[in-house]
Amino acid sequence: MKFSLNNKQAVVTGGGSGIGKAISLALAEQGAVVHILEMSEENAEDTAAHIKDMGGSAFTYGCNVAVQEEVKAAFTAITAERPIDILINNAGIAHVGNLEKCTEEDLDRLYNVNIKGVYNCMQAGIASLKKTKGVIVNMASIASSVGINDRFAYSMTKGAVLTMTYSVAKDYLADGIRCNCISPARVHTPFVDGFISKNYPGKEKEMFEKLSKTQPIGRMAKPEEVANLAVYLCSDEASFVTGSNFPIDGGFINLNGS
Repeated sequence: MKFSLNNKQAVVTGGGSGIGKAISLALAEQGAVVHILEMSEENAEDTAAHIKDMGGSAFTYGCNVAVQEEVKAAFTAITAERPIDILINNAGIAHVGNLEKCTEEDLDRLYNVNIKGVYNCMQAGIASLKKTKGVIVNMASIASSVGINDRFAYSMTKGAVLTMTYSVAKDYLADGIRCNCISPARVHTPFVDGFISKNYPGKEKEMFEKLSKTQPIGRMAKPEEVANLAVYLCSDEASFVTGSNFPIDGGFINLNGS
């Protein structure tokens, strides 16, 4: 079977909802044992239940990726019997606002999750990944590569994810570790629906269509489409791929304005 991940040990942060849930399900469908690190243990258990209903194997860990001690404890438990093969750094948070509307607290909050959280998980997992010549996939964003209105803090953090990806890919070539990142444009997740409902009450349909059309292809991505790309990058079929950034953006980066 192409893209088989049979019996691979995979860690997915933020695997309880949205893109992370879709990635967890897709990895499990290809045979991986999925370990879900989540702030919301209820969401994590829901994803794990879906995986088990499919006949797969999943485990959950209540974990704030911004807290190094919690991350280390989770990885210690996960790797107690065998090392991991795959690390998906998906957990992240957003902020809307330009420089003037970004407080120090906002900046610190995004840094702690989106940058330090990725650092914490890669550092906790790297020794294990060396043993398996494993794979890291980090979730970046189109905001890593192009300017997005009112995304000052978010763009800063996702730019860091992109360059951390390049750095780790370079430093661990000799260890056989591959490290890549995925840069989605807008993806239709519960977060998007909640954002629209909160900020545009009564205009939900209008705003959904407007945001969808910011992608030249005319719609938002589905979480499953991002998950399928993650599966490829984790598989042996992608064995020649490292140190790369993969936009999945409906043409946003290259086709806007054309």
